Amino acid sequence: MKYLYFSAPWCGPCKMFGPVMERVSTNILVQKIDVDKQSDLAMKYSVRSIPTVILVDDSGKEYARQTGVQTEQMLVEQYNNFANG
Repeated sequence: MKYLYFSAPWCGPCKMFGPVMERVSTNILVQKIDVDKQSDLAMKYSVRSIPTVILVDDSGKEYARQTGVQTEQMLVEQYNNFANG
């Protein structure tokens, strides 16, 4: 399982959330997606606002979605609930 992290360089909340995702990525696989450069993925997952974080399995199946700035603890707990549950 991994997190897809949808963001953009011009997005203020994404800039605040970036350090949180960097810390999360030390233990959990995170794929950062620039919505301007990879709009096909943003459309595939129907991302309408950023930052958006989507927990997916290896096939790309979505398990959880969070929009807006989240806490590191919440993301780690969510990951553990799905990965170990």
